[in-house]
Amino acid sequence: MIKDIDDIMQLVRGNIRSLAPYSTARDEYKGELGAFLDANENPFANGYNRYPDPRQAQLKAQISRIKGMPVENIFVGNGSDEAIDLCMRIFCEPRVDNVVTIAPTYGMYKVSAAINDVEVREVQLGPDFSLPLQALIDACDKNTKLMFLCSPNNPTGNSFPVEQMQWLLEKFGGIVVVDEAYIDFSAQESMSALLGRYCNLIVLQTLSKAYGLAALRLGLAFAHECVMRIFANVKYPYNINLAGMEIAQRLLERGVQGEVDTIIKERGRVAAALAAFRCVERVYPSDANFLLVKVDDAQAIYNALIEQKVIVRDRSRVAGCEGCLRITIGTPEENDLLLQIMSKR
Repeated sequence: MIKDIDDIMQLVRGNIRSLAPYSTARDEYKGELGAFLDANENPFANGYNRYPDPRQAQLKAQISRIKGMPVENIFVGNGSDEAIDLCMRIFCEPRVDNVVTIAPTYGMYKVSAAINDVEVREVQLGPDFSLPLQALIDACDKNTKLMFLCSPNNPTGNSFPVEQMQWLLEKFGGIVVVDEAYIDFSAQESMSALLGRYCNLIVLQTLSKAYGLAALRLGLAFAHECVMRIFANVKYPYNINLAGMEIAQRLLERGVQGEVDTIIKERGRVAAALAAFRCVERVYPSDANFLLVKVDDAQAIYNALIEQKVIVRDRSRVAGCEGCLRITIGTPEENDLLLQIMSKR
């Protein structure tokens, strides 16, 4: 069991603990800046001739206000995938350590582990995609550094009870990474509320889903401030570009709750309509902005939708999702088109 931040530091790779991070002159100089002659930039202003703030101070302050999270506990990455990769690079010694994940789940945990030459141990979800608590602990050994839980889970759509994830945080001797990419569509409270209690918790969120900024590639991680400092040391200095930060700050000023409410309402409507179709065997409950739907012939229905230029995700070859399509909730008009096509199967 992890008791304090000293235990966390012992999980960090030795070379990362001793790492001297890259530092710019603008990090070191605390006065007001005038002539920028430190970074070999083109001096002629065009709006983008200077390097962006490597600490993303203004964007983090805005995210802090939106999420109610202290700036010191926030990391902003090039999509959540950067944060996943940093978890691997910070905590896992290649060819020595391992990570435990549930299955089925988001595929990038496995891909990132493979890139970093880290073993992945997958534990199949239980009936109705329930969390196999003891099996997850049994899959761990002294070299298990990370456990990835996606809640709401992709592609199953269900959230795991907070109490069960707390149990894992208390039993597991490593870092539990809870990926909450779809939390804005769920009635369940974010695990980020528990960061003050569990220093071995990292919560991932994203601006790609509910906030509609997928093209900007902005992912978030929340954790103990000591862990966030390590993230800042290991990330590349200018991982978020200025244009992306400026656009994000402008678009985050608009409220998205109306859009989220519409997606949740449409999720219920589409689920009810699909459940009545002959080709549909089951519509799984969802806390996300998509539905996992078991159909009588996944390949044929997928092809029929493609012919009408409607693209869904075929998950029928994923263990535990046999015969299933994952269908994102679109606009009401897009959803009507989907239902019209599937009603004829």
